[in-house]
Amino acid sequence: MHIRVRFAPSPTGELHIGGVRTALFNWLFARNNGGKFILRVDDTDRQRSSEVFLRSILDSFRWLNLTWDEGPEIGGVYGPYRQSERLSLYREEAERLLACGNAYPCFCTAEDLETEREKCRRLGQPPRYSARCRTLTVAAAEEKKNKGRAYVIRSVTPAEGETVVDDIVRGKVTFLNKVFDDPIIIRSDGLPTYNFASVVDDFKMEITHVIRAEEHLSNTPRQQIIAGLLGYAIPYYAHVPMILAPDHSKLSKRHGATSVQEYRDQGILPEALLNYLALLGWSPGEDREILSVDDMIKLFSLERVSKNPAIYDIQKLTWLNSHYLRTGNLDQIVHMTIPILEKEDIISPVKSAEAMKKVTKVVELVREKVKTLTEIAEASRHFFKDEVIYDEKAVDKHFKIAGAAQLLQQIQDILKQVDPFFPEDIEEAISVLGRKMQMPLKRINPALRLALTGNLVGPELYPLVSLLGKDKVLQRLEKARSLFLNDQK
Repeated sequence: MHIRVRFAPSPTGELHIGGVRTALFNWLFARNNGGKFILRVDDTDRQRSSEVFLRSILDSFRWLNLTWDEGPEIGGVYGPYRQSERLSLYREEAERLLACGNAYPCFCTAEDLETEREKCRRLGQPPRYSARCRTLTVAAAEEKKNKGRAYVIRSVTPAEGETVVDDIVRGKVTFLNKVFDDPIIIRSDGLPTYNFASVVDDFKMEITHVIRAEEHLSNTPRQQIIAGLLGYAIPYYAHVPMILAPDHSKLSKRHGATSVQEYRDQGILPEALLNYLALLGWSPGEDREILSVDDMIKLFSLERVSKNPAIYDIQKLTWLNSHYLRTGNLDQIVHMTIPILEKEDIISPVKSAEAMKKVTKVVELVREKVKTLTEIAEASRHFFKDEVIYDEKAVDKHFKIAGAAQLLQQIQDILKQVDPFFPEDIEEAISVLGRKMQMPLKRINPALRLALTGNLVGPELYPLVSLLGKDKVLQRLEKARSLFLNDQK
């Protein structure tokens, strides 16, 4: 079997993590099996579909490097790949069902349907359509059409028996046919419904495996029934677990960023996001947590996908992101950080080799202690801006105490003598000062860092001091000393 899988987003919003996790599982399954990953656009919702959202979705896939083998912008032999451009195909298949009696026009109004639902509720039955239009003769249906009556097309569902979904993840799941009514396959405006268009497209595009979210499991028996009416072979199905919030509620925006674009804007790396999403509902075994894309492709199998819901954990994601920031290609990290530095007006546009060299050195130093690209940018601020914004609590603890101004003066005096201004020379000078003043480094170093950066956390101190440069270091020590001398008067 030549594996063919698809992901079919609707361009009615941004690509969210649930969707991209499903797309990733499809992509990994295809790559693991030497198959094809098809991107298909479900854009039959004319009012809500937007080209802006479609471009955003495609940009998200490109940013994640989830390349598609067939689909928008690249085409393929099974195109077109936008459902809005395949309407004649859906109509043709619906007509085929009508011709053989497996579908029929339904002229029931919204009021008619609500009356039937209310009757079912009074009887304690699940609301379902009575299929009364199924008994209309061809002549009666034509007469209604000629009178301009609006109608939909419904397919026939057996009232008895059961439909079994043989799911790769969940095993056999049985549904009683009597709980289903005759579904609408073509709406009154001529557009297909989701279940009908998906069945037709999956067959016509020769999709072998449908890997999608658990929430679609209830659609699968309906789609299998429609496929049977059309005489289609049924693909393999795999329904992957839901992603829940930490409190096991439905994941929403209040639990953190939910769209790919939001993660990108917050400084999450694509490698970290893919690594994190792969572990939401799938286990590579051996308690592995750090996985390259090549690792994921090699190890992925649907048999190791869990039935249980996956729990969203932003701390796990940021931990993974910090790992990739520390270990990733420095030039790539710099390339992704520069736009943030420019956007935040921390640096001017980088136009010279010397400017690029400085940015690279700063990023290399600060990336060790941060979790996102935006944190890299913020931690870089004091290397490029003269203004120092002091943390008030840190100032109270280290500067608004007896001897603080004198300590800053002593640090300033000894650093004046350091030449060359290398980290190891700076460290030795501060150690000498500590012995001279009989003061521990845990008292000296925080004061030095606070004077230079305005806070008590950051990258290694002595490389930071060296990278700032002697002139800037002495200026900031003088500024801090004068500020807090005045406070102590």
